[in-house]
Amino acid sequence: MKLTIAIAALVAGGASAFTAPPAFGVSTQGCSALGSTAVAAQPTRFDRLKKNYKGPKVEVSDDGLDFSYADFDEAVEATDYAFNRNDIVKGTVVQYDNGGCIVDIGAKASAFLPVGEAALVQEQGASIESLIDIDAERDFEIISEEDENGQLLVSVRRIQYREAWDKVAARQTEDDVFEAEVVAVNRGGAICLVEGLRAFLPGSHLTGQLPTEDLIGQTLPLKFLEVNQEGNKLVVSNRRAVVEQQMSDLSRGDIINGLVKALKPYGAFVEVGGMSGLLHISQISYDRIEDLEKVLQPGMQVKCMIIDHDKVNGRIALSTKTLEPEPGDMLRDPALVFEKAEETAARYHERMEAERKAREEAARDIVLGLGDSLDDLTGESSGDDGEEGADPLADVSDNLDSLLS
Repeated sequence: MKLTIAIAALVAGGASAFTAPPAFGVSTQGCSALGSTAVAAQPTRFDRLKKNYKGPKVEVSDDGLDFSYADFDEAVEATDYAFNRNDIVKGTVVQYDNGGCIVDIGAKASAFLPVGEAALVQEQGASIESLIDIDAERDFEIISEEDENGQLLVSVRRIQYREAWDKVAARQTEDDVFEAEVVAVNRGGAICLVEGLRAFLPGSHLTGQLPTEDLIGQTLPLKFLEVNQEGNKLVVSNRRAVVEQQMSDLSRGDIINGLVKALKPYGAFVEVGGMSGLLHISQISYDRIEDLEKVLQPGMQVKCMIIDHDKVNGRIALSTKTLEPEPGDMLRDPALVFEKAEETAARYHERMEAERKAREEAARDIVLGLGDSLDDLTGESSGDDGEEGADPLADVSDNLDSLLS
């Protein structure tokens, strides 16, 4: 019994030894923290001074300046830095970059000009350096909103595009002949560059040529047929320009060379320098023509006299019978008619001039005769009544009144 009590007392004393508080007031929690992590170092006085140091203090003064810093702040606040799409702004190209160029337009970030927007007319594969000069100031059109970096896209091509349409509209108003280069052809005609714009030239309005590859690179005289900026439609004519230029040099009575292009029951169409003239069957010879194909054939070279022309519509009326030395020579020997065309035409003009003078003389005689008759009537009535200026038809009027009463 005593032995059992002694063993129980020893066990209780060992357990209390393990749970006794540590000496010198050190807590168990602090000891475990030391064992796991190191205690954070406290900042030194130098660290605290370094953290609070702001550098040497600089005294700012606006003495000697035309404006104060307060004025500058007000000016900055009053300045509008808003840039909107489609605005036209001044800018300076500062450098080439990534297939385009950087442009300073005064915004918070530089603008970018892509090579495709650098010019209206560009040769294939053209570089930005050949299109835009660096350090050059010019107008640019803003074509985008700001991106995440505040950068804008600008264009020169769109400004030139509008200017080109303005020039085309002015030319159409003047209705003058101009020249343009053919840059492409298709089945319907050709494409020309007019002030940098692509204009369509229909094949039916080409003079003396077909729309083949040989036409590319040629410079042709043109006139406008249709100008429609809203529909982006520009149509030109080569035939109209050629006709107008040649018609200005033609007059009635001129002798011209032509080529028979087609025969119709009523006559022949003759091409004269790109224009189409009508040689009516009644103007071929003084003799009656039974079969036109026995006199003229397509492809035949002929000489004709211009007897009438319409400069507005480019129409010409032709005649060969005025060139016949003797009536019917066009049926018997057309070559003789063409050989003596100038000589016969000179005699024809002399005869026409003589007839004109005779008509004028006859008209003058008629007018003078009427004047003499009126003078005689006036003189007779004055002698009978003794009054000047009496009405020579007074008696006739009286007779009429008597008949009607």
